[in-house]
This record gives sequence, C-alpha cells and structure tokens, in this order.
Amino acid sequence: MAFDMIPDHLDFAVEFEDTKVSDKKYVINQDTGKYLGIVGKSFQCASHGDFYRGVMDNVTEELNAHEVTDADFSWRTARNGAWAMLDITLPNMRSNITTDKHETSIGNRIISLHGIDGSCSNQVYFGAIDFFCTNGMITGDYDKVRKKNTANFTLEGFIYELTRARSDFYDTAEKMQVWANTSTKYVDVKSLLDEMITSKRKAEKMFALYSHEVSRRGHNKFSLYSAFTNYASYADERNGFNLKSTGNDTQAISMWSREQEVSKWVSDDRFALLEAA
Repeated sequence: MAFDMIPDHLDFAVEFEDTKVSDKKYVINQDTGKYLGIVGKSFQCASHGDFYRGVMDNVTEELNAHEVTDADFSWRTARNGAWAMLDITLPNMRSNITTDKHETSIGNRIISLHGIDGSCSNQVYFGAIDFFCTNGMITGDYDKVRKKNTANFTLEGFIYELTRARSDFYDTAEKMQVWANTSTKYVDVKSLLDEMITSKRKAEKMFALYSHEVSRRGHNKFSLYSAFTNYASYADERNGFNLKSTGNDTQAISMWSREQEVSKWVSDDRFALLEAA
C-alpha cells in the first residue's frame, strides 16, 4: 500500500450544518450525507484524507526507500467512520534487544488517530513493535503530538508541531536495551503493580503476564514492559484480559484505551525508578 493511500470509506469530505441549538452544529459525511455527530460551533477539523496524507508525508520525509519498503498499514475505525486510527509498522527499521535469556527484534511503529465528531483529538505517537510476539509498543507520554479540534486548529500548524517532536526510533531501541539490562530479580514486582494499577484483579493478571514474560526473557525491566504491551495488543484469552466484542466500533476504541493505560504506566515514576534497581 502506498503511503498516500487512504481507504475509500474514510476518504470523504466533511461538512457542517446548523442545529436548532445555537452553539451546536452537525458533522456530516459529504459523500453519503450521513450525520456523524454534533459538535460545538467553534469545532474545526481536517478531513481524514487530508490529515493522514499530511501525517504520512511528514513522518516519512526523512526515510529512505529501503526503510519504507514492505511497510504494513493497519486501519481501525469506529463511530461510523468518524473515528480512525492508522498503525504503521516499518519492518526494515529494526533493532535487536538482548536479555540474558532471549533476543528479540523490534521495528519502527507510528500510530496516528483522528476524529471528526469531537470524540478524538488529532494525535500521533511514535513507538515500536516486538516481532517476537507482535506486541505493539508505546514508550510513554512524551513520544506524541496531540492537538484538539478547536477554532484555531490548522493542519499546517499540527504538521509543524509533528516535525519538531518526531521521535528517533533508534533512540527508543537504545532505551529498551537499557531496560533489558535492568534486573528485576530482587524487585517486588507484585507490590509495584498493586501500587501502579488501581484494579486489584487487573494487577494480579498483569503479574501473571509478567511471570510468563520472565520465563522467556528473564527477570528484567523489559519483561515487565512486554507484559504491559501484551495487554494492549490482544483482546482474547491468550493474555487473560478478554474483551467482549460488541462490534468493531467498541473494540477498536477499547484497545486504544489500553494503549493509553500502558503509556501512563511507562511514564509512572515508579516504573522509571526501576532503572536504579
């Protein structure tokens, strides 16, 4: 798939129509005439097509032909096409992460979200993907650009911010190797998870996931991180965190919410302090 190709069902123009409420307006798919939501009068947004073409042009402008070859594009949509997420994996940009028990290869990952009905701000995240278990990885709150669809939003301004914040994949890989070298053998990980995760049941399941990762990767911070990303990557029985399917809309947004949880855990000071453990 080319870097400027947007799925037909998402590549539509957006128009607005006044409601009977003075400070609200309808969001409409101009191609189909379908009403997609109600937003405030000051709401402004780019179309999915313009947004994603701008993002893809920006994040790839410094990449060479080899790095973008065999890129994988995964789209998720919700809310009748008003919410969209693009997950790009660049398998030719990769780095090895080595622990005392295991070696895995990670690749570059770029995630972007866009909403035209007020359900989602404009967002781009930089991360990685673990090719050993296909866990998607986001490395914290700092590897992102986010702008709300307010009256002063412009796509040009967002792309400018994206250029300034663009993350270097190999810096991310270097950080993960530090995590792989950080032992957790004498860390009370169960108590740590109980403190970081508000749900006791979720913390227990996460510790079980961590124990599974330890059996493959050893006692280290990267194993804990891999447990987090496993939770955010699968919605079935393989990790004990089943997600009931009530339609593609609900599941797509719920899985993204899990990625946001992981981002918060990785940015938590208690996770960061494991550097010195």
